[in-house]
Amino acid sequence: MKLIVTGGAGFIGSCFVRMLIRETDHSVAVLDKLTYAGNLENLEPVSDNPRYTFHRADIADAEAVDQVFADVQPDAVVHFAAESHVDRSIFAPQDSINTNVKGTFTMLEAARKYKTARFVHVSTDEVYGSIDEPYDADENYPLKPSSPYSAAKASSDLLVLAYFTTYKLPVLVTRASNNYGPYHFPEKLIPLMISNALENKSLPVYGDGMQIRDWLYVEDHCRGIYSVLEKGTTGEVYNIGGNCSLPNIEVVKRILAATGKDESLIKYVQDRPGHDRRYALTNEKLTKATGWEPRMDFDSGLTATVQWYRENPGWVQRVKSGEYQKFYDLNYTSR
Repeated sequence: MKLIVTGGAGFIGSCFVRMLIRETDHSVAVLDKLTYAGNLENLEPVSDNPRYTFHRADIADAEAVDQVFADVQPDAVVHFAAESHVDRSIFAPQDSINTNVKGTFTMLEAARKYKTARFVHVSTDEVYGSIDEPYDADENYPLKPSSPYSAAKASSDLLVLAYFTTYKLPVLVTRASNNYGPYHFPEKLIPLMISNALENKSLPVYGDGMQIRDWLYVEDHCRGIYSVLEKGTTGEVYNIGGNCSLPNIEVVKRILAATGKDESLIKYVQDRPGHDRRYALTNEKLTKATGWEPRMDFDSGLTATVQWYRENPGWVQRVKSGEYQKFYDLNYTSR
């Protein structure tokens, strides 16, 4: 099978590409703009493999996307590329709209033109919005996004599904909970807290830290996506969750314990505007359809993630330079 993987130099996309090259005989063409969160170092383990190619392009650039499709003639597309950070979407919402909505439209049009056999759109549980206990979201749960990021993702989800209804494009949508693991750009909760703890910097915690998230190890997520690619029914949505709901402050304290640091590093900061209180979803549909279940328990995954960051300080320092540092200084250290 020949695949195009958009956003394949990012955190989750690169894990998916490494998995495909390691465990299958598929050919993988990565399409990535290489924004601040896209990093070719993430793909170094497969860079010499003849089944891997890289194409630098913006998914919102129709001409560039068409050229990649013409070159690759893909059997399938797995669409990761997105502006995925909520804080950034609050400060610069236009980037989320351009990439997540317009970019997805461009990819769908190319897939329709080249008659791509499978199109997997990778989305997020944030499209469901904040969910009160004891409820969990299944795939039919109402969409109630709270941020420009999640609203853009919900919009792209609906656009993808509309292409199935209107054009019979064979699409599938996955919605995953919060990911963590190696190669994660240090702006999201777990990688930011790990990198700060290892550098003896303060750990900024929004509000009271009692926001609840479901945690999913990145390799488990990638296996879930692949199971949907192989076995999912077109036109359907599949949730992918980690079955591990924890308050943010508990995650931060476990990171401090894993890094051997004191809780005095915790710094409570002003809460994010419109901050969702609880995300929760159920995997029942995916498990029933494909047999997929998460393999990695949270403590083991966190230990492995901390160890990776300990062993790769150069990677962390390189990705934390430039634009990232300006954003971090503006939105965390000034609070």
